[in-house]
Amino acid sequence: MTFSLWIDAVWIGIGATLCMDAWAILQKLLFKLPSLDYALVGRWAGLMLKGQFFHGSIASADKVKAEKAIGWVLHYSIGIIFAFMHIIFWGEEWLRMPTIGAALSTGIVTIVVPFFIMQPAFGMGVAASKTTAQLSVCLRSMAAHVAYGLGIYVTAVVS
Repeated sequence: MTFSLWIDAVWIGIGATLCMDAWAILQKLLFKLPSLDYALVGRWAGLMLKGQFFHGSIASADKVKAEKAIGWVLHYSIGIIFAFMHIIFWGEEWLRMPTIGAALSTGIVTIVVPFFIMQPAFGMGVAASKTTAQLSVCLRSMAAHVAYGLGIYVTAVVS
């Protein structure tokens, strides 16, 4: 992977994550729907360093110093990593001629992380199965990751 491709991946990852965040803001403004508190992601990461990977409820777990900042840095870092994976999978040719189908499929595939890693680790169960609003949580997660996929496409087209 050339340096130029690395720069493209960082740019696309940041742009796609910004689109995901714009979607979260729009949902909050229009529908009063809360989005993920990235302090909880930072808390989870901080507690992993202490050997604690799973929680009955991440919200009730001990707070970690600078958890909000850690969570936001991780959020954007993960967005960049997913963009790298997208470019590796779809190839350099995709950057020259981006397609929305490839970008959306990447966004949809990334839902594996919250459904099967984060939500269980946060105490919510696989695909939020231990929550009282499983369908709502899953649909909002899916919509956020579709927004990320759209962001991959839009950012690639703009750059």
